[in-house]
Amino acid sequence: MTAAQKSRAPAHAVGRRSAPPPESGVGRPRTGRRRRVAVLTPWLFLAAPLTLLVMFTYLPVADMIGYSFTDWDGVSPTRSFVGGENYTDLVARPARFEVFLVSGFYLAASVVQIALALYFATVLSFNTRFRNLFKGLLFFPYLINGVAVGFVFLYFFQPDGTLDTLLRLIGVDGKHLWLGDPDLANPSLAGVSVWRFMGLNMVLFLGAIQSIPPHLYEAAQLDGANRWQQFRHIIAPSIKPVISLSFILAVSGSLAVFEIPYIMTGGANGTETFVIQTVKLAFQFDKVGLASASAVVLLVLILLITWVQRRLIPEERVELS
Repeated sequence: MTAAQKSRAPAHAVGRRSAPPPESGVGRPRTGRRRRVAVLTPWLFLAAPLTLLVMFTYLPVADMIGYSFTDWDGVSPTRSFVGGENYTDLVARPARFEVFLVSGFYLAASVVQIALALYFATVLSFNTRFRNLFKGLLFFPYLINGVAVGFVFLYFFQPDGTLDTLLRLIGVDGKHLWLGDPDLANPSLAGVSVWRFMGLNMVLFLGAIQSIPPHLYEAAQLDGANRWQQFRHIIAPSIKPVISLSFILAVSGSLAVFEIPYIMTGGANGTETFVIQTVKLAFQFDKVGLASASAVVLLVLILLITWVQRRLIPEERVELS
């Protein structure tokens, strides 16, 4: 081997060693595949709940809107298209909308319910004895089935029943027709809704209050602020979005009350709500088309009121520091 050949051999070997490995180009498809998997993974987790939401919410709503333009009685295999006749029938009878006056009792009860829930959430957010026990006791009514709650309070409001017995202990005698007197029936039913749903609002408020940084309370105590001042200047401004949400749910819920009055009175003695009226149209008078139009009107009304509330009370981002 000549000297020139010897000098070329190491250079050729070094050139082969310094060349990039052939596997470097293979990593690009793998990286692209990983990105696609990362993008699709959240949708895979959302597939099941979205499917259930579409099947049991949006498709039934679409069917209901379709039924509202027919004269279907709920039984016949055929139904005729009647256009907007059902909606015209609803507008032509303003008496059908008088039942919304009953919702006023539940709306007033919702204000009381929110006030009580806010009070208990504030008290239980501080170091109170047996606070976990009180949390469980206040939240427990929300866990009970609405039908069971209705039957329990049927006995509670019976003449000479549990409520009358308790009133006698404090000196109030006499039998009261709590569910038979039109002047007492709606306030009694609204009181049941306060008992049942107050725990839910309390938990919402309690979760929001517990997210407030503790050092804000410490600074307030150093400045000499009492509990009321801490609530007014720290708690209330911090949980304002949750309070706004509770009022939105209260208004929409008061318009769509069904379980408690339907189980306890069936809508008698002036306790009929718009939803009970709609159910009767469908299952007692076999007017599913008219009942569907009534349900669509209620849905549009709730969406409209919710939109107005969101415009009047815009969502605010609270900065906690």
